Amino acid sequence: MSYSDKKQRRLLVTGATSGIGLELVKQAVEYGWVVIACGRNQEKLNEIANKLKVRTLEFDVTDEEETALALSDAEWDIAVLNAGTCEYVDMDKFEPAMFHRVFNVNFFGVVNCVAALLPSCAKGKSLVIVDSMARLFPFTRAEAYGSSKAALHYFSQCLRVDLASKNVKVQTVSPGFVETPLTNKNDFEMPMIIPVEKAAKALLRGIEKEESDITFPTRFSLIMKTLNILPSSFQHYLSKKMRSSM
Repeated sequence: MSYSDKKQRRLLVTGATSGIGLELVKQAVEYGWVVIACGRNQEKLNEIANKLKVRTLEFDVTDEEETALALSDAEWDIAVLNAGTCEYVDMDKFEPAMFHRVFNVNFFGVVNCVAALLPSCAKGKSLVIVDSMARLFPFTRAEAYGSSKAALHYFSQCLRVDLASKNVKVQTVSPGFVETPLTNKNDFEMPMIIPVEKAAKALLRGIEKEESDITFPTRFSLIMKTLNILPSSFQHYLSKKMRSSM
């Protein structure tokens, strides 16, 4: 099945004003899909609506009531829950509030969206939940980001089981490093980083093929999955070596 066979599929994307979300909207429109772009920046949403001629929804995923109201009448077949953030831990200034900020967006933001979309979940629909390959390895300073994505992946796996009886598909997306405004802030080397265009293309291809677990780039994914099955003592050894070289 090709993209052209799904021209009437309705795609809803959160975190659509930048990064992978924005590029996903652009490519989906190019392939003829009906798209709803969601974000919290109305000015950017207006630009997207004017340029790409798509419907937009303005809301903050961390606000449960606002999210429920915004998504209550959304018409969708595939919902890509992509909104996310990243902050790194400073052990000299350990800040619990930072963990709350990261989890509020990365984990509870998705929970809020799922709660809002569940009433309209029906046979043939798909929830596509974006976590990260960071969940596979104990990276230095990634206590908040990595654990939020690990929690999100576990949540998605359980959701897949519990929605199976409704014939609702749950797909997970675990990207490696992608060139986005978020990663542009990083001050460390990002191995095998890929352009956002390539990432969005891989994501759309995974949705099209109905892959349960979508990962990209392929080579980096294989490395991370291999690291993940190593003994934890060796993982920690490698991670400490990485930290010392930064």
